[in-house]
Amino acid sequence: MRQIQEYADAAKIIKEAILQSQYRAASLANKEQLSLYYGIGKYVSENSRNGFWGKGAIESISQQLQKELPGLRGFSAANIKFMRQFYEAWCDDLKSLTAVSEIGNGKSLTDVSEIDTQLLIPSGNIQKESFDAASFLGLGFTHHMIIVRKAQSLAERLFYIRQAIANKWNKEVLAARIEDDLFHHQGEMANNFTQKMPDARQSLKAIGMFKDEYLLDFINVEELGERDKADIDERVIEQEIIHNIKKFILTFGHDFAFVGNQYRLEVCGVEHFPDLIFFNRELNALVVIELKKGAFKPSYLGQLCTYLRLVDDQMRKPHENPSIGIVLCKSANKKYVEYVIQDYDKPLGVATYKTSDEMPEKLKQALPDTEELKKLL
Repeated sequence: MRQIQEYADAAKIIKEAILQSQYRAASLANKEQLSLYYGIGKYVSENSRNGFWGKGAIESISQQLQKELPGLRGFSAANIKFMRQFYEAWCDDLKSLTAVSEIGNGKSLTDVSEIDTQLLIPSGNIQKESFDAASFLGLGFTHHMIIVRKAQSLAERLFYIRQAIANKWNKEVLAARIEDDLFHHQGEMANNFTQKMPDARQSLKAIGMFKDEYLLDFINVEELGERDKADIDERVIEQEIIHNIKKFILTFGHDFAFVGNQYRLEVCGVEHFPDLIFFNRELNALVVIELKKGAFKPSYLGQLCTYLRLVDDQMRKPHENPSIGIVLCKSANKKYVEYVIQDYDKPLGVATYKTSDEMPEKLKQALPDTEELKKLL
C-alpha cells in the first residue's frame, strides 16, 4: 500500500510539472504571437496610413501570403487590419522594441522583438504600476481585439484585460461584459456577482440594484430605550425594519417584495432562521439579507451561504434565478471583503448601513421633520 501511495505522489508531482510547463509554453507562445502581430500592425500602419500603399494593398498582400504559405491561418485582410488597429490602439501607451530593419533596398520584419510592456506611459489617472504586464501578454489576440474595438479609454481596456484574465472569460462573455458596460458599474457594493452569476446581464442588474451603504434614517437608536448603544442587537434593528417595512423597501430599491423575517428553514433536524427575505421582480430572485450590528466578519458569508442553499432548495421556484445574499453590517473594509468573497460559490454582497443618530448634524438640520414633510406631501 505504501508503495502504491508513493507512486501516486510521484505521478502527482510529475503531472504538476507537466501542467506548469504547458502553461509556460502557452504563455510564451501567446507573448510571441502578440509581439508578431503588433510588429506587423506597426509595419502596415506606417505604410498604409501614409499613402505609400495604394487602395486594396492589404487585400493583395493577404492573397499573396495565402499563395506562398498554403494553409496559413490568421492572415486574412480583415485580420491584418485588426493587427494594424491593435498597434494603433496601443502605440501611444506602449513603447515597443519592434523595429523594421533595412536590408538592402527592402525591409524586413525578422527582427521583431517582444513588446516592452514595462514602458507604459501614464495617461490621465492611470498610473504605470496599474498596468499588469502579465495579464496583457497572457490575453489572446481575439480577446484583445474585442477590447480594442469596444472599449473607449485606456482605463477601460486595462480593466477588461484584468477581468478577462482573472475570471477566465471566453470571447462571448467578454463581449457581453463590455456591452453591458461593466467598467462604469465599478465602485458599487462589494460583491462576487460577475464571477458567480454566469448570465452577464443578470450580474449587471444585480450590481446596479444594490448600493454600498444604506441610510436607515427611520431607525433612531436614541429612541429605542435607555439601553446602551452597544446593547442594541440585530433583532432590535430587524424589528425596526419590520415596523417600517415600506420605508425599508423604498430605501433598498425598486421591485422588492417582502417575504418574511426569521423565516424558518429546517434540514436534517437543524433549524435556521434568516433575518430578512425579499423577492425582487427585476432580478426574478429571492434576496436574503443578514443583519449584523458590528463590523464585517468572513464568517458571516459562510452563514449566508448556508441560508442561500436552503432557500434555493426549499423556497425557490423552478422559473426563478438562484437566490442572492446580502450582509448588511455597520462597517466593512471593502478591499478586504472583495478579497475574501471570491472563494464563496453563491452570489453574495456586503453593504453597510447608518441610522439617524449617525447622520451629520448639518444633514439632520437640512432635512425637514415629519410634520413639515406631511405638509409638503
